[in-house]
Amino acid sequence: MKKILILFGGNSHEHVISCKSAKTILTHIDKSLYNITAVGIDHQNNWYLYLDDINLIDESWQNRNIEKITNIIEFLKQFDKVFPVIHGNPEENGNIQGMFNLFDIEYIGTDLLGSIISYDKELTKIICNHHKIPQVPYITITENKKIKNIPFPYPVIIKPAKCGSSIGINIANNVKELNEYVNLAFKYDNKVIIEKYIKARELECAILQTNKIISSPIGEIRSSNTFYDYEAKYLKDSSLIIPANISKELAKEITELSKKIFNILSLSTLARIDFLYDYNEEKLYFNEVNTIPGFTDISMYPLLFKEVGINIKNLITKIIEK
Repeated sequence: MKKILILFGGNSHEHVISCKSAKTILTHIDKSLYNITAVGIDHQNNWYLYLDDINLIDESWQNRNIEKITNIIEFLKQFDKVFPVIHGNPEENGNIQGMFNLFDIEYIGTDLLGSIISYDKELTKIICNHHKIPQVPYITITENKKIKNIPFPYPVIIKPAKCGSSIGINIANNVKELNEYVNLAFKYDNKVIIEKYIKARELECAILQTNKIISSPIGEIRSSNTFYDYEAKYLKDSSLIIPANISKELAKEITELSKKIFNILSLSTLARIDFLYDYNEEKLYFNEVNTIPGFTDISMYPLLFKEVGINIKNLITKIIEK
């Protein structure tokens, strides 16, 4: 029986979402196939063996029955694979994948290079531009100083270049709001992206790599807010439409672009590719990629594959066995 470590938490603004994802995976993983261990990383980057009820994994998991791990590398080497269910800095951005590589520890998901590229929205955009993947106009700023002019009209979207779960993202309708939200975004990262805002449908495709690349049906998010921000994702009742009510031609275009992006960004095993569809201009734009997509009970990635008969237990098995 394979020994699998589920790793969650981390010193991240997305710590709570990681806990929710880990709880879902630990609940549904096939325990007849795997010997499962859960380890949490707290906000000070201490590692703990989680020995309590998996139903109690939440933001206060450190108050449960846990045991501190002192020799982390030796501890990790006893497992056949580590499944890092960690969203956000400083683990999803390639740091933890680099550590695994350095000590020859087997792990699940995209490797160091793909993680670095995909977590940095600017690097992702540069590479996708080179491959002629359509994207909305944008600029990148690296200094938190007052902005007077931008090369496209308002409204615009401001987002940290390296952050997930829509944290730090806002829409600005004028220069005053722009500078306010840029200042906020710099609290999450040292690089900020400003994009032209378009009224668009938010469409997503899940990718699973086994012996071949499998794409899911296309799903649509109908946000309860102006856009799909953190509040709309996790605190309000946004709608997930699976499958999305789109033409076969558009679904085919999204599927083909998703597989292309998966390959050119050097991704592995699993990813969620997000798009914007400008329904007025009938234009599709690539938005971003997520190399460790959420696995909460409301996350799009497992729900998309459920639509084609791959339940969450089988999905987790396919991810581990890749």
